[in-house]
Amino acid sequence: MHRVKRLVLVVSALIAGTALLVQAQRKSVYTPHEKAYYADPSVTVYVQPGLVITVVRSQIASDGTISVDFKLADPSGAPLDNTGVTTPGSISLSFLAAYIPKGQEQYKSYVVRTATAPNGATATQAAADSGGTTQTVSTGEYLYTFATKAPAGFDATATHRIGIYGSRNLTQWDLGTNYADTTYDFVPSGGTPAPRDVVRTADCNQCHGLPNGMTSSTGSAGLAAHGGSRRSVALCIICHQPQTSDPDTGNSLDMKVFIHKIHMGSSLPGVQAGNAYQIIGFQNSVNDFSTVVYPADVRRCQTCHNPKSGAAQANLWLTNPTQAACGSCHDNVNFATGANHAGGPQIDDAQCANCHIPQGELEFDASILGAHTIPDQSTMIAGLNFTLVNVAKGGAGQKPIVTFTIRDNNGNGIPLSAFQSGSGALSMTMTGSTTDYGLANFGSDVTTAGYVTESVLNSAACGSDGTCMYTFQHAIPGNATGTYAIGIEGRLTATLLPGTVTQMTVNYGGKNQVIYFSVDGSPVSARRTVVALSNCNNCHAFLQVHGSLRNNTEYCVFCHNPSNTDAATRAMASNPDDKAAPPQGINFALMVHKIHTGLNLETNFNQDYVIVGFRGSHNSFGKAFAPVPGSIANTGVRYPAMGPTGATQDTALCYLCHANGSEAVLPIGKNAVSDPQGLLNPAPATTSACTACHLAQSAYAHASANTDPKFGESCDVCHGAGAAFDATEVHAGQ
Repeated sequence: MHRVKRLVLVVSALIAGTALLVQAQRKSVYTPHEKAYYADPSVTVYVQPGLVITVVRSQIASDGTISVDFKLADPSGAPLDNTGVTTPGSISLSFLAAYIPKGQEQYKSYVVRTATAPNGATATQAAADSGGTTQTVSTGEYLYTFATKAPAGFDATATHRIGIYGSRNLTQWDLGTNYADTTYDFVPSGGTPAPRDVVRTADCNQCHGLPNGMTSSTGSAGLAAHGGSRRSVALCIICHQPQTSDPDTGNSLDMKVFIHKIHMGSSLPGVQAGNAYQIIGFQNSVNDFSTVVYPADVRRCQTCHNPKSGAAQANLWLTNPTQAACGSCHDNVNFATGANHAGGPQIDDAQCANCHIPQGELEFDASILGAHTIPDQSTMIAGLNFTLVNVAKGGAGQKPIVTFTIRDNNGNGIPLSAFQSGSGALSMTMTGSTTDYGLANFGSDVTTAGYVTESVLNSAACGSDGTCMYTFQHAIPGNATGTYAIGIEGRLTATLLPGTVTQMTVNYGGKNQVIYFSVDGSPVSARRTVVALSNCNNCHAFLQVHGSLRNNTEYCVFCHNPSNTDAATRAMASNPDDKAAPPQGINFALMVHKIHTGLNLETNFNQDYVIVGFRGSHNSFGKAFAPVPGSIANTGVRYPAMGPTGATQDTALCYLCHANGSEAVLPIGKNAVSDPQGLLNPAPATTSACTACHLAQSAYAHASANTDPKFGESCDVCHGAGAAFDATEVHAGQ
């Protein structure tokens, strides 16, 4: 009997230990944004989703035979059978080989092909090897011998790079296809390789789906191309170099050319002149980048050329300007004739660095940093910084008195008179309660929904050190409870380089600050944090809208609240169709989801999302977002997040904007959202947020059917954290 009990205890301990091991492994290897994280633990332990490719060594024999010894493993390091017989999932691989010729900086592929356009035009393109042989060294280790040989007399002292990319098919277990790639640098004769290393993949991933060092063991997000298997800059530049071009358009596919052009998109002078920028790809697919709108200022070269990335040649863009690289953005410059080039005709790149030095004495000069200076971020600007110190008389029915500071970057006080010239402005906005904004009534003279904004310039009192006090003209509602909030916005005008031919007038804003205060003596409770400004800036670098006045999501939600629409500006719409249409809801969740859904609004649902803005301006985010001439077919916003196959517009990557898993904290019970143009008006908070992306009528029907007139939404029953269809889980790996 005692033996039986001991056996039961041992078995129980083993089961518990195995369960803990499975849980720990799942938690550590996979993220909540991958399907594998939610798979049955027994399946995960058996399949071990993911693919890791590593190179042991590579060599080129004297007769030019190229071979590479490599390993395949799952994320735990266990070897994988490439045929999928002894381990789950067959693996498909492709192989690249290239070298950097002496005196050059970019790779040249040993493997090339001739691409032919339908019109008969041809072009050389770097390619993957075809017809090579694979030998098994042992399970998980293989030797691939290229069919292509290095030519006689190849330079064995040059830096060489082998690239391997591939996929692991796990669809049988509902774990999709996992992707990976790797590169290996070597010198055939021995020695230390000197590879090209200008931009790192991590900086691409800030916008393309894996920001701030996030990883994906299964290749479910992040930079990807050509179906998903090419996932790193190091691999891309093996083929995307001067050898490769598009026979249909004649456009270069050299990385330093076409990446600049893609990111410039609608801002290219050529596109602005009416010439589409296209690349004809696989199976004659037309890839038109003319309507790309870069989410940051295109002059912010350091977004990709990050000096802190660790790349050995991160500053190459500063030290080695070339016609190809610079002319890719400035495509209206003709270096041969000198058209649109202040330095006149240029035979080659030899003289470029003489004028275009890394940094000159003044901003906005011909130096590379100077020419790319963003005016409102010039170092010549004194700066504008706010601090909200405290709120007095902040009880219900009282007019709050705000103590605040306005100072420049050196800590000097800025007088109120500085805001009364040019486009200067200084205002405060009050709203509440923080449970949810949009319902506070600040008086019959206030036409804005749920908030009141007042200019502080006429009645604020300031000391010389920049410490000021302002008493609101409107009182806190007499029935107010809980926590209210006050935010500040302001803008100054500066003249840069006065008296010179480069003189310019610049408007610049200060960062919005928010202060919370109790109106009834209860503990102060800040509004819930749904998105993080830092997440916005992974893509936008320096998010600011409304003429640089608003730049903090914590402040944006004051006005972009559930009750607000564009009714006030729609009345003065410049577009007759806009004026005739009902107002548009502009609650933050509704608006940002729809803006990022972008061109999918039209592609998938034949819809648009139009906000009538300042002075009646027409702002289309679903059909015509890019500022391109009429000869260019326009599109909506092209959201840059990439899914498993490398397709952009992946709005399932909720974590790119949401903070601390807030996408799984459903806003059940929050204020209903005004949406006059929507299928449901007003819409319950969760319904509004989710159907901003899921726009099918069936989605509205589903949400409505699960909303009770008395008890409200029941979305959390199925879609709450840990529920059967947890919102984070259903978006994972999509």
